[in-house]
Amino acid sequence: MSSPTDLQEAPPALCGANRVFLKREDLHELGAFKWRGALPTLEAFRRRGAKAVVTASTGNHGAAVAWAARRTGARAVVYAPRNASESKLDLIQAMGAEIRLVGDDLDFAKDEARRFAAESGVPFFEDGAEPTQLEGYGAITDEILDQLPSPPTVVVVPVGNGALIGGIGLALGRRAPGARLMGVCAKEAPVMALSFDAGRPVVCDRMRTFADGLAVRVAIPSAVALVDRVADSVVTVSEREIARAIGAFAREGIRVEGAAAAGGAALARMPAVGGPVVVVVTGRNIDEELFRRAVERPESFPD
Repeated sequence: MSSPTDLQEAPPALCGANRVFLKREDLHELGAFKWRGALPTLEAFRRRGAKAVVTASTGNHGAAVAWAARRTGARAVVYAPRNASESKLDLIQAMGAEIRLVGDDLDFAKDEARRFAAESGVPFFEDGAEPTQLEGYGAITDEILDQLPSPPTVVVVPVGNGALIGGIGLALGRRAPGARLMGVCAKEAPVMALSFDAGRPVVCDRMRTFADGLAVRVAIPSAVALVDRVADSVVTVSEREIARAIGAFAREGIRVEGAAAAGGAALARMPAVGGPVVVVVTGRNIDEELFRRAVERPESFPD
């Protein structure tokens, strides 16, 4: 499946006080939005003569890089933390990349990947730092605006490293400057929310979220500057709120991972805004045991 992805009106149980539409990035064959940034970036690397690429990922980005590498004839090496999602690691491997498991979080894996790339003379693809990603993510906005009869009042976007909301926000500013843009971080991985509030990158050692797509400990300065420029607000949701949202989606027949559920969790708090709300459903790749726990025992997660 390629662009455009579906835009569907959300079931009433997911809407809270608003009319909500779901931008279903989870329906792509990789189960997540990351292909939109990975493919143009790998094509740019190949045009510059690169035959291989090194990256770091908790899962979806790595799978997208591997998928794009296969399409561009490049070799992909993906560094990932040892506690990365098994289902996402399986997807990376199925796409043909070499996986190297190091450390306990993404930022440690990123440091090791960067070191290896420098020693090997291979480009390092830092997720969230490549301008070509922003162009790919901006296409999501173009599709939303082409698919809706009128511009949304609010667009809700989960925030990990900030590239997705940055790309969406740049395109929104060009085509629908009256729409508001809300980012959603995990309360247990708050570095981007804290940085947004401070107007600069802040130091934050807290990163304990099960929503691995939001599990960022060290902010990318350029991403912080972009989010500060395009977003109207960045809120945080708890692990329990994310788990409850996974269950709410599941009861409507939609399987989502933690990062995607964060956007749904924010809906429960949102007052009536007087117009359509679009939530970007970023992905579906979640380990089965974690999915069952979220659906069956959301109270087992911290609030």
